[in-house]
Amino acid sequence: MGIEWTPDLAVGLDEIDEQHKELYRRIDKLMDACQQGKGKEVVADTLNFLEEYVVTHFSNEEGYMQRFGYPDYEVHKRNHAYYVNNLKELKDLLAEKGPGVELVVRTNVMVIEWLNNHIRKMDTKMAAFLSGKI
Repeated sequence: MGIEWTPDLAVGLDEIDEQHKELYRRIDKLMDACQQGKGKEVVADTLNFLEEYVVTHFSNEEGYMQRFGYPDYEVHKRNHAYYVNNLKELKDLLAEKGPGVELVVRTNVMVIEWLNNHIRKMDTKMAAFLSGKI
C-alpha cells in the first residue's frame, strides 16, 4: 500500500473525515498502480476523480466555514484554489503529453504532499473551530 489514511489525520468531523478517507483510497490506488508499472493507465482516471470530488469536498468545507464565520475562511479558500489550479495544470499536462512518467510523478507528489499538509494544518484548525457547531 502506498498511502493510507490513518487516525492521526482525523479532523473530528465525520463527514469531512469520510471524504478525506475516499481521497486517500483513490490516491493509494494510483500509487499501487505506479508500483506495478501501470500508473499511466490509472493517472487519467485519478485526475478526473479528483477534479470532480474536490469540487464537492471543498464546497462542503467552505460552506461550513461561511455558515459559522470561520475567521481564516479566505486563507483556507485560497489554499483550495491553489490545489484546484495545480490539478488543472496536471490535467493540461495530461492533454498535452499524455499519461507519461512525468505526469504520474507530479501527480503523486502534488496530491500527497498537499493533502497531508492541508489536512494536518488547515483542516485540523478549521475542524477545531467548527467542533460543536455542526
